[in-house]
Amino acid sequence: MPSTVTAHAHSWRQILFDLDGTLVDTTPGVLKAWQTFAKEYAFNGADAALKSHGRRLYDTLQDYCRPKNEAQLEAAVHCFESIVLAGGPAVLPGASALLQRIGAGSPETASGWTIVTSSTNVYAPQVLNVCGLPVPPLGLVTSSDVANGKPHPAPYLAGARRLGVDPKNCIVIEDAPSGILSGRAAGCIVIAVCTSHTRQQLVASGSKPHFIVKDLTRLSARWIGEALEVSIDDSAA
Repeated sequence: MPSTVTAHAHSWRQILFDLDGTLVDTTPGVLKAWQTFAKEYAFNGADAALKSHGRRLYDTLQDYCRPKNEAQLEAAVHCFESIVLAGGPAVLPGASALLQRIGAGSPETASGWTIVTSSTNVYAPQVLNVCGLPVPPLGLVTSSDVANGKPHPAPYLAGARRLGVDPKNCIVIEDAPSGILSGRAAGCIVIAVCTSHTRQQLVASGSKPHFIVKDLTRLSARWIGEALEVSIDDSAA
């Protein structure tokens, strides 16, 4: 334990998790997918991977691949996600333990959490299954459920609606600037994890999360009545 730890304990009703880069690491598959598409459509795959992180494939593949119609776009999205799944997604540190703590002892009137992801409703359940993580009790919000993706507030507003709570009573956990901006625009408190970006990169992005933590091992949760108390260690180490 570092000698200088900044610890905070706050109570919220629900937690809205991002998926890729927050709960699971899909980096090898994502990079392979961008390399594959870059060769076919003649663009810089590394640049696309960096700039597109956290955004919907539906939006980014339109930008880079210019599909001729909706059917081509949907086929490209599913092809991309298949490559990501084949790349061997893995659970990120602290994810399983945190979800177990949220699920344990939760009151009947509160599910405690959901997932708000830029991936599709085909991919998201599959990656959760591969990684051995539970599907949220009230379902999840995917790119298939919203007309506007992150950084627009629509995804996290939809997440709050799914759980039946005011967004201001939700905490968002994100790894990407686009998702952080989405959560803030929805009126949520946002915790950023340094899993895909460094602390310095997150600060420089201008996305302004309320807290920045190393990863999910720096968060702890417990139920106090129908309130979810989340303890945050945002020390830099």
